[in-house]
Amino acid sequence: MPGKINPVIPEVVSQVAYEVIGNDVTITMAAEAGQLQLNAFEPIIVHSLHKSISHLETACRTLTARCIRGITANTEHLRRTVEQSIGLVTALNPHLGYATATAIAQEALATGKGVAELVLEHGLLTHTQLQELLSPERLANLSK
Repeated sequence: MPGKINPVIPEVVSQVAYEVIGNDVTITMAAEAGQLQLNAFEPIIVHSLHKSISHLETACRTLTARCIRGITANTEHLRRTVEQSIGLVTALNPHLGYATATAIAQEALATGKGVAELVLEHGLLTHTQLQELLSPERLANLSK
């Protein structure tokens, strides 16, 4: 498919995680099978542990270099998405009341208008009140 981007690196990282989980089972069983101070299963323990560490290191380096480095957020798109989220009505519920908040959410869903836009249209809060209640810092509990 033209323009399709396959998520092969994250898929490989998942596969490495599955391998590490399997190696952990191997290590656990081998450690449990040892008797007294003599553990005839130390070679498989060391081998599995070394393989897990080595593959995890390579997976993390590859994920960082080919997937994570250079990622940037599209802040404008994210802002628009949040502004159009019906979930914002949850933050307004204590100030508008459940019935009013529900009505706003339903109207937003039906009309495609944003929650803030509808609250202002209906005169339920002032612009200043709305900005304060819906500030990202307040919503993320960052304001003191």
